[in-house]
Amino acid sequence: MIRRLVAAGVAVLLLIIIVLLVSGCLKSEKQQSLRDYSRHVGEIAQEYESQVARPLFAALAGAGTKSALDVEVQVNNLRGEAQRLGTKAAELSVPGELTAAQRELLLALGLRVEGITKIAAQLPAALGGQARQVAPKIAGAMETFLASDVIYSQRVVPLIQQELNANGVTATTTSARFLPNVGWLETSTVISRLTGQAGAGSSATAAAPGHHGSVLKGVSVGSNTLEPEPALNHVSGGGNPTFTVSVEDDGEFTEPNVTVDVAVTVGGRTITKSGVIPQTEPGKTSKVEIAVPGIPLAAAANIVASVQPVPGETNHEGTKNTYLAIFGE
Repeated sequence: MIRRLVAAGVAVLLLIIIVLLVSGCLKSEKQQSLRDYSRHVGEIAQEYESQVARPLFAALAGAGTKSALDVEVQVNNLRGEAQRLGTKAAELSVPGELTAAQRELLLALGLRVEGITKIAAQLPAALGGQARQVAPKIAGAMETFLASDVIYSQRVVPLIQQELNANGVTATTTSARFLPNVGWLETSTVISRLTGQAGAGSSATAAAPGHHGSVLKGVSVGSNTLEPEPALNHVSGGGNPTFTVSVEDDGEFTEPNVTVDVAVTVGGRTITKSGVIPQTEPGKTSKVEIAVPGIPLAAAANIVASVQPVPGETNHEGTKNTYLAIFGE
């Protein structure tokens, strides 16, 4: 009888241990699935911001001064990239607790594709001299981007975070936005940013009185922060670098369509490329990425980065700098 009782006690103990182990494994697996989903959603959000949103608004800003065909092709390509990211999101492995978050995520990403599609449809007219006629439709399309940002920030992120907290998972879902600023919701602002001209209904014929200006804060290539001449910078990564130029709005006003130029002179040839910051804010620093392909390797290059004057700017100090560099693999 004693042996039977001992055997029964051991069996019960083993059963308890097995149950605890299985429960622990299930809990750990559940936590990992929640953590993985949150991470994947954050990665998609960041990809959307860097690979779709920023290039889209950089293409639209000052589009009237660029090749209409190039702008239309770029926007259509960005729509394809947006669709790819939407498909990537739809294929995520979704924990049962996050079904609602996944539904809201797909809705937000779908709105972004819809907005880009609407803008692409209006670009031929907008860049063909009919910007004032189609600007209201483009501004309307911008509202879908705002709606997507609201859904992502107020539904997707909180729903995911709620489940992470409930299951003891220490993680934060990355927040990201698509619409850079609400100025794009105004028809007059859309006209101004697309064409560089005052929008309909604007009474401004000149820059507002006060201090307007920009300051070049720095230039980097990848992880290499360039030092101004006479320092010689050794930059790895090949002969097709992308320069990241930082510009501070040191004036009193928001400035739209701030143009930045990068000119690289090497071997007697100068390669000049430009980028546009859709809008700068007083006291804040903005960045623009400018790709300059075809730079010879292992040769001394002279790099001039400059910020074009904004309307009303009278002091041009600090808007230009020169760098010396040798590019290598």
